[in-house]
Amino acid sequence: MTLGEIADRISRALAEKTFNGSLKFDCGEEGVIVLSENSATTQDQDTDCTIKISQDNLSKLLTGKLNPMTGVMMGKLKVSGDMGVALGLSKLLA
Repeated sequence: MTLGEIADRISRALAEKTFNGSLKFDCGEEGVIVLSENSATTQDQDTDCTIKISQDNLSKLLTGKLNPMTGVMMGKLKVSGDMGVALGLSKLLA
């Protein structure tokens, strides 16, 4: 799944749920996905919170195959910035 496809999928989920704040999934060389104002884009911008994660692990996270807390403990994702925004992501993934 490409980052564009993942961003489209997140946008559809955001249409049904509210996400407060702004969050960036930083996938390094592959690019970024930014969640802001109840939409998702692959255009980079400053956000309240950044999650560094590989594109493969991002797909696993969004499909429930990677538990966020386990991912942090195993070093598969790193969170910086506003942790409250990162915790709000769990409502979106549910």
